[in-house]
Amino acid sequence: MVNTLAPETTGRPAHTPAATEPAVDGRSRSRRRQATVAYLFLAPTLLFFAVFLILPLGFALLLSTSRWAGFDLGDIDPVGLDNFTGLFAAGSTFLTPILTNTLLFALGTVTLALAGSLLVATCIDKLRLQGLWRTLYFLPIVTTVVAVGNVWKYMYEPGGLVNGVLNALGLGSVAFLQDPDTALPSVVVVQAWASVGSAILVLTAGLKSVPESYYEAAALDGAGPVTVWWKITLPLLRPSLLFVCVTQFLTGLQSFALIIVMTKGGPGDATNVAALEMYRQAFSYGDWGTASAAAFVLFVVVLAVTLVQLWIFRRKGEDA
Repeated sequence: MVNTLAPETTGRPAHTPAATEPAVDGRSRSRRRQATVAYLFLAPTLLFFAVFLILPLGFALLLSTSRWAGFDLGDIDPVGLDNFTGLFAAGSTFLTPILTNTLLFALGTVTLALAGSLLVATCIDKLRLQGLWRTLYFLPIVTTVVAVGNVWKYMYEPGGLVNGVLNALGLGSVAFLQDPDTALPSVVVVQAWASVGSAILVLTAGLKSVPESYYEAAALDGAGPVTVWWKITLPLLRPSLLFVCVTQFLTGLQSFALIIVMTKGGPGDATNVAALEMYRQAFSYGDWGTASAAAFVLFVVVLAVTLVQLWIFRRKGEDA
């Protein structure tokens, strides 16, 4: 008897992987085409970064271990780490006072700018016409550094506005930019004043993001203004404060234009900072190796300070 329930054999396997191979190959070719098109669109940007970032960075690294006067590339003379050891050798002024001035300048700028912008932003948040006040405080940002430096330079003169106010108050004149003890703090004040505007914009935006329900709950609990500001406003402003601290510190560590306009690093080396010293070594003394080595030392300092700031804020609960 023939079993009619037995499955019919057709001679073809149940699974044919070869049938799916063309589809897989088609998807692979499609992905490769998409990747090629993407890289073609990215090519101008990648070329820009290669020409203006990677190549200069590699060349600066080469110069930091070489001696070169800045004219003929054939005159590059490798010297190993001599440029770095020379920066910190006995008698060198790079560590003290130049690098010390750089850190003090950045720290003073951040302290004054952060305190001033936080105070002003808190006051503006309670006033009408907030856009007008933010615009007025932002004006120094859109003014050229040369103009700001020259105006303040004349204000600091013995017969300038600042000394005129001091004399009107019965105080003696101060040689702000001529005295080594007051020159650096005087420039710090100008840098902080010029950078308050951008910090105010960031902090006022942070204040606007604080939910009003928190203040209403604090008012119901009987919390005073100081307690509300310390326990609610300041902790919730931590992301904005982190951004302001990092950006202001980076600006302060790399400051150059304002100092060269107001003091040119003087008197002596009282206001000389790392960026100005790099400029002098390269363009005034023709020592591009030392200038490049100083640039990498400054890069390490900037990176270390930024990482420390991020670590401090994370310890206080900020996951930015």
